[in-house]
Amino acid sequence: SPSMAGASPTTMPSPSSSDNIQIDPKSEEYVRLKERVLLLERVILHTIGFELSIDHPYKFLVDCVQNMNKKRSIEGKDGQPVGKSAQMIQELAQNAMNFANDSMHTTLCLQFTANEIAMACVYLSGKYSGIRPVGGKPWIELLDGITVEELTSISIQILELVQPKKGMDSEMAFKMIRKDLDDMAREGAAAPDAKRQKTN
Repeated sequence: SPSMAGASPTTMPSPSSSDNIQIDPKSEEYVRLKERVLLLERVILHTIGFELSIDHPYKFLVDCVQNMNKKRSIEGKDGQPVGKSAQMIQELAQNAMNFANDSMHTTLCLQFTANEIAMACVYLSGKYSGIRPVGGKPWIELLDGITVEELTSISIQILELVQPKKGMDSEMAFKMIRKDLDDMAREGAAAPDAKRQKTN
């Protein structure tokens, strides 16, 4: 990639090619683009209510993993209790943290609460790590404060971001996660009162 040293502030690298776009700072086009950027910046600030701080999902996801471990409500894919393996708990928490980091590259923090994002990250981590609820329960029963629709929306947005990074060998895992989400949505539609309301 070409060095940015010595580049003028009005020379920007094109995201799709190595060509540079030259804009004369005295031109009408430059003034128009500058005014447009400033206008859109004000629109964004107004839309988010000038709230520039956000809650991060990390604390919520650590609490969720610890609670699931204490309640012995999750197990490994071989049926082994997760509580007996510190490595499995660590893997679940670390993968959830990785998904939470990935969520920061999206607009999820504007669409959902930090707790909802954390629950989706724990769900994705469990699916990715091969950890499942004890007794064949659906994940949605273990995740407090989130509906199937919210879980699906958050999970899909994160998966759409990370799938290209993970490569072809993880495509099957993502298809399985999508199938699980679809199954939960169908089961939720069949039983309208089952976990459709948030638990506070």
